[in-house]
Amino acid sequence: MAMNYFHKLLCRSALWERASATKIVPWALSGLDLGASALEIGPGYGANVRALCRRTSTLTGVEIDPVLADRLRTRHGTAMTVIQGDGADMPLPPRQFDSVVCFTMLHHVPTVGEQDALFAEALRVLRPGGVFAGSDGLDSRMFRLMHLGDTCLPVPPENAADRLTRIGFTDIEIETGTTSFRFRAHRPE
Repeated sequence: MAMNYFHKLLCRSALWERASATKIVPWALSGLDLGASALEIGPGYGANVRALCRRTSTLTGVEIDPVLADRLRTRHGTAMTVIQGDGADMPLPPRQFDSVVCFTMLHHVPTVGEQDALFAEALRVLRPGGVFAGSDGLDSRMFRLMHLGDTCLPVPPENAADRLTRIGFTDIEIETGTTSFRFRAHRPE
């Protein structure tokens, strides 16, 4: 999962953390209860940690990049349990979380198969009735320009519901905004 220099600077900036806390997370999770135990797949530089801690009692993050996982432990060690691992093959027991979330990271998962494996892992670690929710960017010329030199495989929102249904999720909602889309899907009871 590669990120260009500009992208790395943006994702670790106070500006991005503020945008995430005031716009991305509130819109993606509007009206949702994350429950007592939440998992964030791909927390990256940790822009969402504070916003998520206000919504759940226990926050865990699975981060594929070992350098970012160490950085998360240093910056947010008491707020979040950080596990270095792949969201498509998480070293976690099944049915552990009330909610699983991810924000603006799905397009960095390099293949459709790995994206679907991540969705399947989210389902596996959710408790029955739990919710998988988040957001990702919409494909556009500007989006592609920002991701030059990055791993960039946008998830088309028009087929996201079918993909999540095939994995086993129910009660799926996809809503498209101006530059991003949000999704919600539930593990059956």
